[in-house]
Amino acid sequence: MEILFDTANLDAIETLSDVYPVAGATCNPSIIKAEGRIDFWPHFRRIREVLGPDRTLHVQVIAQDADGILAEAERIRQMLDDEVYIKIPVTEQGLKAIGILKRRGVNVTATAIYSKAQGMLAIAAGADYIAPYFNRMESLDIDISSTIKSLARFIERDKSSTQIMAASFKNVAQVSAAFDAGAHAVTVAPSLLRAALSSPDITQAVGAFAQDWHETFGIDTLP
Repeated sequence: MEILFDTANLDAIETLSDVYPVAGATCNPSIIKAEGRIDFWPHFRRIREVLGPDRTLHVQVIAQDADGILAEAERIRQMLDDEVYIKIPVTEQGLKAIGILKRRGVNVTATAIYSKAQGMLAIAAGADYIAPYFNRMESLDIDISSTIKSLARFIERDKSSTQIMAASFKNVAQVSAAFDAGAHAVTVAPSLLRAALSSPDITQAVGAFAQDWHETFGIDTLP
């Protein structure tokens, strides 16, 4: 099981990557837009530095044609490192680029997956990760849990090394459902993880423990 931060917010990554058991970070152009017009390469080199060599970084291309995707993939690797995962939307041109990059030994995350067919094709092309969009598919009345289960069966049957990294979550229940359905990983906004640990019930329970201890021993720490 892997949990990744779905963010380009450097402060959040620096502050929280040693708190939460995250395996890496992902981003896309929409997530980057939330950070404003950042100094792109220094920003992401710092993210890579904070994550360290044992965590993965997934950076998305902008080009929509295969030649452009290949050129941007090379640029990302040149400016960051050879271990970065190139995020590529699963279109016809994207699928072509995925196949070429995997034959070259490049790490690839196939993204913008809305259907079982996209997932199957990305698995067949050799993508390291496939990223179905949980909330977006659910909003379109697509049975995302069934889709993940089917893709997990394809991976197991064919002994593929591809991993399902579900994305696009609006609540923690969706994250749990993705894992229950067979996802190997999820990428989640840090704010969603923080919300999971800051419910009033948790705060009340911890406060009650502290109060009971103080009332019993008159101190606020172990003796």
